[in-house]
Amino acid sequence: MKKFIKHTFSLCLVALIAFSCSQDESTDYVDAIVAPSNVSAAVSVTQDNTGLVTITPLAQGAVSYSINFGDGSEIMEGITPGEGADHVYEEGTYDATITAYGLNGLSATAAQNVVVSFKAPENLAVTIENDLAISKQVNVTATADFAMFFEVDFGDGSDVVEANIGEIASHVYQDAGTYTIMVTAKGAAIETTSYSEEFEVTAIVQPLASAPMPRNRAAEDVISIFSSAYDNVPDTNYFPDWAQGSQGSSWAMFNLAGDEMLQYINLSYQGIALADGVTVDVSNMEYLHLDVWTADEVTAIETSLINNSSGTVTEAPVTTNLNANAWTSIEIPISAYTDQGLTVSEIFQLKFVGTPWAAGTVFIDNIYFYKQGEVTSGGVTPLTFETEFSLDAFDGGATTVVANPDTNGNTSSSVLELVKGSGQPWAGSKITIPTPFDFSGGTTVTAKVWSPRAGLNLLMKFEDAVPWPDVTGTAEIIATTTVANGWETLSFDFTGIDMGIDWYNMVLIMDNGTQGDGSANYTIYVDDISTSPELDFEPAFSLDAFDGGGTSVVSNPDTNGNTSGSVLQVVKGAGQPWAGSKITVPMPFDFSGGTTVTAKVWSPRAGLNLLFKFEDAVPWPDVTGTAEIIATSTVANGWETLTFDFSGIDMGIDWYNLVMIIDNGTQGDGSANYTIYVDDIDIN
Repeated sequence: MKKFIKHTFSLCLVALIAFSCSQDESTDYVDAIVAPSNVSAAVSVTQDNTGLVTITPLAQGAVSYSINFGDGSEIMEGITPGEGADHVYEEGTYDATITAYGLNGLSATAAQNVVVSFKAPENLAVTIENDLAISKQVNVTATADFAMFFEVDFGDGSDVVEANIGEIASHVYQDAGTYTIMVTAKGAAIETTSYSEEFEVTAIVQPLASAPMPRNRAAEDVISIFSSAYDNVPDTNYFPDWAQGSQGSSWAMFNLAGDEMLQYINLSYQGIALADGVTVDVSNMEYLHLDVWTADEVTAIETSLINNSSGTVTEAPVTTNLNANAWTSIEIPISAYTDQGLTVSEIFQLKFVGTPWAAGTVFIDNIYFYKQGEVTSGGVTPLTFETEFSLDAFDGGATTVVANPDTNGNTSSSVLELVKGSGQPWAGSKITIPTPFDFSGGTTVTAKVWSPRAGLNLLMKFEDAVPWPDVTGTAEIIATTTVANGWETLSFDFTGIDMGIDWYNMVLIMDNGTQGDGSANYTIYVDDISTSPELDFEPAFSLDAFDGGGTSVVSNPDTNGNTSGSVLQVVKGAGQPWAGSKITVPMPFDFSGGTTVTAKVWSPRAGLNLLFKFEDAVPWPDVTGTAEIIATSTVANGWETLTFDFSGIDMGIDWYNLVMIIDNGTQGDGSANYTIYVDDIDIN
């Protein structure tokens, strides 16, 4: 099988919540729709000396296409999106013209060079590089005379990847190492030209982004060991001499663009010691928090608290699985230590142990104990759009938190979307939580489920945190839907579940044993899973939209430059020119520490104007708002940090709402051109 990567499509489910000032059925908005953009084409040719070329037009906002093949032949009209046109060329070089037509008849054109030669490709030049942002990804580009595309065998048994000449073919390896990469340039000729190279694939072994910023908590609710967000216990030793060096371990204070974090190299075991004679009483705290980043060498970390009560030293460990090439935010209940008999009134050391032993490096940040007191004013920032659980999918499944598409029968604003694609018959999804699921209060699990059809079988099981294939799982309990296109509550009976195992993962599979196809028939929504803790998929803020805007929390579609798992998707639809979105927080935004607002923004184009303003909680039209501050994107199809200066903001007003408008004064159309992603909104 060959995979074409000439063009990459990102298909996002956009949940539009439209609010209109009137209910007329005018279609005037059609006149404001812009012409199609990003017009191009995917081109392939058969290698048989026949000159048979297939051109597949591509564009944003197009409803049909025409192709002028550039050789004097008849123009082909009425090509629908996704379809290609076959054409036989004589040997030669041609400039084909692709014309894309929008809904209102506006059009845009682009030229496409077509080279048809029955000569073998010549002057093949190949560039092979490790990607600077994605670990173990290799990017290959190739140019050659008399060639139209090239294919790459990456040398690890994976599928061959094809790309147009001059474009990029990419592949992510399972393991770093040296591989023989074969590049073959192809044109219309039967003969091809190849190049091979022994290439070393490298892993990115350091984080590219900081750990999530801790919430603003009252001083009495936190005991911080290492974090720039709080006052740390003074004179703490982050690398005491416990003979780690004899195990090949070492440490460094790693600085990422001014953000310091602990780097423990070849982690076997590592201690943190408070100053001599210093202990902390964490018996009034509820959790120990730490953020850990690692590449794929370290799969789990054991975190021990060590107590020194009247000269008697005792300790207890808790083990947590780690995510590869990403930050893992760990929340360990203090009860996980006291339940092992540990006294926690005189903690004077912490210890970390890596699994496997001395096999890789970890970066650790934000080590602190805390209790769930009231968050201080402004504690809602930064808005990271991350949840207290992580989502994963396997063998063709897909999992995303989305805006509830049907509030009839379930008024939640956010729900879990599960899609079964055309992978394996057992394709499914997995929810991982930082502390084990608790069945002490009951073994019957209920969940609200929206299914497109009655008779859909939903399988649920729980697994421990041991990596596959040594994972331990519960029985697979199946519940069957009885309602089509509506919500109902399903029950799963886990009587007999082993209470002695820590169940960190919940696995969900729809119609196990049946091949999915990614369609609406294999898309369900799940909410309010009655485990402890209950999984309700609601963020710590509410989202709203007005006059044609749309807002939802979605999986990050581009982790290059922003490794967050979840981000805010903002869409400007065909409503009013001021259509926008609004974030409402439970406590006012706090500007006492600064009036500069920053946000990571992914824009489809440079020059997009993003408006920010804050409003109080008074209903429209009596609402009080700040000045409207606009920042302009400078990057297309990538993440950047935008800055909004709110100097002079009235500190006497409680600002509960943040309003965002894309290109205020310009009509949106709901397309990719008017879809942005926002993350890590902060005030400093």
